[in-house]
Amino acid sequence: MNRNRWVYGCAVAAAIATFSMAASADERTIRQAFRTKLPSAQVISVERMRYADLYEVAVQGNEGYRVFYTDALGQIMLIGTLIETRTDRNLTEERLRKLSAIDWNQLPFHWAVTTRRGDGRRQIAIFSDPNCPFCQKFEKDLATVDNITVHIFMWPVIKEESVRQTKSVWCSKDRAKAWNDLMLKRAEPTAPADCENPIEELVALGKRLGATSTPTWFLPNGEKYAGALPMSTVVPLLDATARRK
Repeated sequence: MNRNRWVYGCAVAAAIATFSMAASADERTIRQAFRTKLPSAQVISVERMRYADLYEVAVQGNEGYRVFYTDALGQIMLIGTLIETRTDRNLTEERLRKLSAIDWNQLPFHWAVTTRRGDGRRQIAIFSDPNCPFCQKFEKDLATVDNITVHIFMWPVIKEESVRQTKSVWCSKDRAKAWNDLMLKRAEPTAPADCENPIEELVALGKRLGATSTPTWFLPNGEKYAGALPMSTVVPLLDATARRK
């Protein structure tokens, strides 16, 4: 009986080792195929998926992170979005979000215009332009959410007027009020825009973090989102990353 168990155990170990060697060979083959096809990009990872013998290939290049799908020999390159039909999960989007995640604790919160409501346990950091209608809508919707801390990183990238407005907000005695009045009431800030400010640094920061549209926003887990998503989507995300009491 013990001998049979020993033989069975050896067979299982051999099978695992064989599978591991095959997976490693597949990964090497795929990496080489993608290095040849995309010489200017770096292959970040190759992972076998549980769907249809597909492999996910994550690369980083001048355009940021991209995700492709291929077979075990790297003979095909599937470009597009992979949706899990059972759950409607956008697997490609989820993976890209994880790849581009930032270190939340490294954000320069001393440059943010911060508003706190309730216990502030939910947190969000938004790169926002005062002349972006989607930013205005997003912040108006967020104003209905309680127990939240909203960090606004002013990101004036739409037009020159935005630069003047954001500098004036920064030079205001009450920055949070000046910003919220501008975004929620369209009341222009009145402070002179000539004080020392971090606006140029904030523009560079947003670009460095991969922001390409307004609003671009981050959650405490570092994941990046874009656009004025509905609160029915945003609030569960805020809850999932909220600080535990």
